[in-house]
Amino acid sequence: MTHPYFAKTRHPRVLAHRGLLTAAGEDSGVWENSAAAFAAAHAVGVEYIETDCHVSADGDVVLFHDPDLTRLNGDTRAVAEIGTRELRAIFADHGGLLTVREALDSFPGVRFNIDVKTDAAAEPLGTLVAPHAHRVLVTSFSDARRQVAIAAALRGGAAIRPATSGGSRTIAAMVALSALHLSPGRVLRSLDALQIPERQRGIRVLTPALIRAAHRHDVEVHVWTVNEASEMTRLIEAGVDGIVSDRADLALETLAAP
Repeated sequence: MTHPYFAKTRHPRVLAHRGLLTAAGEDSGVWENSAAAFAAAHAVGVEYIETDCHVSADGDVVLFHDPDLTRLNGDTRAVAEIGTRELRAIFADHGGLLTVREALDSFPGVRFNIDVKTDAAAEPLGTLVAPHAHRVLVTSFSDARRQVAIAAALRGGAAIRPATSGGSRTIAAMVALSALHLSPGRVLRSLDALQIPERQRGIRVLTPALIRAAHRHDVEVHVWTVNEASEMTRLIEAGVDGIVSDRADLALETLAAP
């Protein structure tokens, strides 16, 4: 049965990778995973935003990809060492910090794909998304971490479990089983999507056999991170259900129904 997360939305899916950074936004210093980046994605008609979460020193679940701020502003401190108020000050000139709660409240029509980056974020994330389980997909490279988040959502009163995508071990098992033409039914149990790169460390992850196996069990296949129109078209023609892209605006235009 298809999860409500995928109901009444366009297929193929376009997932805005950490929001959308337009040329104007980049020129003004907007950062990924910021309120401005999310607003830009929403403005072009994005239905799905892919994002990431950590926990601040105050225990707030904030939307941020890296474990520290080094890549964005040279600050080597971990996100977990910085209070939410200071993070807001740091983000003030770069599009604005968002907590998970704020993102869900500020963009009620958007469906979120949230990658749990740390063990500390898993349980509080689950609690936060419980009232929004119909429009949230929880994922993580760690299968254990995403399962903690899902369990917390159900304990928190979610009417249904959030949608979910398999972690690294799940993907490795899928690749092996599909290559051997063995049934992946047990691996795909309670999954709604496989979100994968086309290749990883020289190994081909996306294969026709994997797509067929996933579809037999009503599991969607989404590929990240795809920014060229020709590659988007090629992957959709190969049977992929969704594209995670830094250029969600281009993806929407490229994949629009004729």
